[in-house]
Amino acid sequence: MTSVRQVQVTFDCAEPERVARFWCEVLGYVVPQPPEGFASWDDFDRTLPAEHQGSAFACVDPSGVGPRLFFQRVPEGKVVKNRLHLDVRAGTGLVGAERLAALESECTRLLALGAVRVRLLPADDHNESCIVMQDVEGNEFCLD
Repeated sequence: MTSVRQVQVTFDCAEPERVARFWCEVLGYVVPQPPEGFASWDDFDRTLPAEHQGSAFACVDPSGVGPRLFFQRVPEGKVVKNRLHLDVRAGTGLVGAERLAALESECTRLLALGAVRVRLLPADDHNESCIVMQDVEGNEFCLD
C-alpha cells in the first residue's frame, strides 16, 4: 500500500500571483525558486504561450512542514461559499480574553494585507470562537 507523503492545496482564482503573495504574507510562506535555467518566475513565464502566461503561481512553507499552495487561473468567478477553506490558527493554546485579543490582533494584520472581516462566530458547545474572513479574491477562511 502506498502512503501519501505530501499534500498540495489548490485554489481556483482570477489572479494567481496576487492571491499567492497574499497567502505568503498570511502564513509566512515563500515563493519557491524558479525552474533551473531561469533567473526569475517572470523569465520562465515569458517562455509560455500567451494564453498560459500568469496562469499559475505557488508558495511553499519554508520549513517544509506545511502543504504547498498552488493557485490556478480559471475563467469563472467565485459564486458560492467555498467547499474547502483554510483555518489560520492564531489563538492556539490561548483561552478567553487572551485568545480573542490574539485573534483581533492577527485580524488587524490580515486586514492590512487586503483581507476582509466577515463576522465573528461566537463559541458554542462544539467550537471555540473564530473570525470568518475573506482573502483578496473573496475566498473564505477562518481565523481561529
